[in-house]
Amino acid sequence: MVEKKFASIPNQAEVEASAARVDLDTQIAELRAEIARLTESVSAIGTGARAVVTSEAEVLTERLRERVREEPVTTLLAVAGVAFVVGLLARR
Repeated sequence: MVEKKFASIPNQAEVEASAARVDLDTQIAELRAEIARLTESVSAIGTGARAVVTSEAEVLTERLRERVREEPVTTLLAVAGVAFVVGLLARR
């Protein structure tokens, strides 16, 4: 009879395991929230970097167009020279 009463009372190891499980579940939830915040931060950084690269590419393209309009012969000779060198390298 006494053994049945002791059997129904959780022992110290079970109580500690239960507390550890609750603590572990809390830590996992906190880690998931932190990962979500980090994912949002990386996404925002990526979006900002994309905008910067896009704007820089547009500026560079416009500068190149202006240079071609100002010096068409020089540009044509430069392109021909680069094409010639690439052609020589491609033959090897």
